[in-house]
Amino acid sequence: MNELKGKIIKGVGGFYYIHVEKHGVYECKAKGVFRNQGMKPLVGDNVLISVLNESEKLGNITDILPRANTLVRPAVANVDQSLVVFAAAEPNPNFNLLDRFLLMMKKQNVPTIICFNKVDIVDSSEIKQLEQTYEKSGHKVCFISVLKEEGVQEVRKLLMHKTTVFAGPSGVGKSSLLNILAPEAEMETGRVSEKIKRGRHTTRHSEIFNVEGDSYIVDTPGFSSLYVDECSVEEIRDYFWEFKEYEQYCRFLTCMHINEPDCGVKEALNEGKISSIRYDNYKQMVEEVKQKRRW
Repeated sequence: MNELKGKIIKGVGGFYYIHVEKHGVYECKAKGVFRNQGMKPLVGDNVLISVLNESEKLGNITDILPRANTLVRPAVANVDQSLVVFAAAEPNPNFNLLDRFLLMMKKQNVPTIICFNKVDIVDSSEIKQLEQTYEKSGHKVCFISVLKEEGVQEVRKLLMHKTTVFAGPSGVGKSSLLNILAPEAEMETGRVSEKIKRGRHTTRHSEIFNVEGDSYIVDTPGFSSLYVDECSVEEIRDYFWEFKEYEQYCRFLTCMHINEPDCGVKEALNEGKISSIRYDNYKQMVEEVKQKRRW
C-alpha cells in the first residue's frame, strides 16, 4: 500500500483533504486510533496517508506527525506566522480590531505581519500616519495595492518556506491577494467543493492553500470583532512593545500607565513618541478586562 506525507488543508464532516506535494489533494478519513488517543486531526497537521485509490485520490490518515505548535483561534497546527490585511481606506482601518488581533496572536506566540492594502487610493501623508502608528509595535508593516499588484512580490517573499495564517475583516482585499499569491487556490477550492457538496459538508472553518513548494497560506473566515477577556491586564500591557523603552522612567514597577503619577509611558505619549491610537486601544482593552473581572 502506497504511503505519502502531506498536509491537511481542509477538514469537513469527518473528511480531511490532504495536499501532497507533486501529487495533488487526497480525500481521507482518519483512522479510529486517533479517537482512541483523544487526538483530533487539525488543519495544518503534517500527516502520513495510505492511498486507497490513486485515480479517485482517496486514502486514510495513518499518522499525525509531531506538531510545532497549535493555535486555538483559529484552530490550526504548525503555524510559523500570521499576516493580517486591513485596507488603508474604503473601509477605513479599524485600529481597535487590528490591535486586538495582534494581541491574540502575541498571546499564542505567533509573529504577525501587518499588511495595509489599497494604498493607491490614499495620499502619502495617510500612509506615513499608518507607518508611524505601528513602526514601534514590534511588527513588520507592509503597504500594497492588490489592484495595481504593487508590493505583492514583497509579501510573496515573506511567505516563502512558511505556513502563514491570513486574516482580516471583510472588504479589505484579502481574498484578492490570496488569488494573486496562490492562483491555483481558487481552482483547487472548486475541485474540493465539487467533491464535498453533499449537504452535510458545509464549513466556515480555516483552510490551507499551497503557494508553492513548502509555502502555505491558512485562509481564515473574515472577522468583525475579537474579545480579549482571556488576557490579564498585565499581559495586555506587556504586549504593547512600544511601552517598554519608557517603563524605566515610571515611578512604580507595576505601573499600568493609566492613572499612576510620574509615568514614563504617559510622558512619552504626551511628547508624541507613542501613538495615541495604540494607547487609546490599550486603555480600552484594559478596561474591558477589568469590567469582565467584576462580573
